[in-house]
Amino acid sequence: MDMDTTYFFVGIKGTGMSALALILNDKGCKVAGSDIEKYTFTQRGLEQAGIKIYPFDEKNIDKEMTIVAGNAFGDDQEEIKRARELGLKVLRYPEVVQMLIEETTSIGVAGAHGKTSTSGLLAHVLSGVSPTSFLVGDGTGKGIPDARFFVFEADEYRRHFVAYHPDYTIMTNIDFDHPDYFTGIDDVCDAFETLAKQTKKGLFVWGEDKYLRRLKADVPVYYYGTEANDDVRAENIKRTTKGSTFDVYLHDQYLGNYEIPMFGKHNILNSLAVIAVSHLEKVDQEEIKKELLTFKGVKRRFTEKRVADMVIIDDYAHHPSEITATLDAARQQYPDKKIIAVFQPHTFSRTIALMDDFAKSLDLADKVYLTDIFSSIREHDGKVSAKDLGEKITKGGAVLELDNMSPLLDYHDDVVVFMGAGDIQKYEYAYEKLLSDLSLNNN
Repeated sequence: MDMDTTYFFVGIKGTGMSALALILNDKGCKVAGSDIEKYTFTQRGLEQAGIKIYPFDEKNIDKEMTIVAGNAFGDDQEEIKRARELGLKVLRYPEVVQMLIEETTSIGVAGAHGKTSTSGLLAHVLSGVSPTSFLVGDGTGKGIPDARFFVFEADEYRRHFVAYHPDYTIMTNIDFDHPDYFTGIDDVCDAFETLAKQTKKGLFVWGEDKYLRRLKADVPVYYYGTEANDDVRAENIKRTTKGSTFDVYLHDQYLGNYEIPMFGKHNILNSLAVIAVSHLEKVDQEEIKKELLTFKGVKRRFTEKRVADMVIIDDYAHHPSEITATLDAARQQYPDKKIIAVFQPHTFSRTIALMDDFAKSLDLADKVYLTDIFSSIREHDGKVSAKDLGEKITKGGAVLELDNMSPLLDYHDDVVVFMGAGDIQKYEYAYEKLLSDLSLNNN
């Protein structure tokens, strides 16, 4: 890294960008950035680190800067355009991540779903036993001098992760999640195979994923899961309202009994991947067991709070597979409560492509509410509405308005799960305010 320049992040509040900015700041680099003025959950960490955040403006750019451009922005963005005019070095986000990958033993986490939860868990566990730098997709990042490991999230969107050549890669699953870019599932598989072939030491992939089973790689592949043909297996699984316990085997070798304070089958699988990587790197498994017990989760992944008599869960789930996993986790933790889902569809293209699957997964809740579709920077309208999705849902499907969250007041001593990758949290906060005001009036 160049210690004389200021790394200026265009789109610094993005989850990956904010994490990367924090890492460079930890390494002693000068860091600043720009973004929208609206508050986002990632900016608090940047503020606490003393990193300046400016509104987008070409006047932010000067000759002493190196630009780190977020993946969402093209060369026509005003600051990037100005940087080009000044002849400044403009790096894309994946290029800077690759610079960090080359410095240490690197472990990338890829997959249509589960990247952030798995990379967050791996970062937590390894940090507890060895110096570890990490870049997690919930906006958290840390740079450690002379780190042994670097854990990072590898995003498949627009094939961004093909810039990476890690030592190890965990692949949680392959799914068709970006219909605005990928032409189909074969196109997605091709992208993952590119990353697999660029991995230097070993792959850890979920064995029950038929697409991952087909991948070709030039390094050893370890399949993890719960089936007899998996290399790393969880057996004797017990799921309770406190979490899950299970035995782990590597082929016929018993690695031990593990306990996790997390819910849902997906978290057992995520833990298996972490255990497998750490075992291969000869990390003491007794230390791994201790660290697993203290994991508190990552931001916007099954984050819980209690308001009045209700349990409120906030989750980033925006794909049918993720919705299924989140509702499964809620059922495990709260088997005797009614589960109410409030879902914000994310992008028109995804809603159209996966309409029936969304309806099927949401119907796993006891009651379903929707919000209007959240458009992305890439698309602002489409030939589908939340009402169209609601008509396919049998457990409800009414569309909530931000200024009228009162239908949710019909529920008491139950669980409301807010899910989405857009601004679903503003609906959650509106509901929480209603609950709080009602509770104060009743007292």
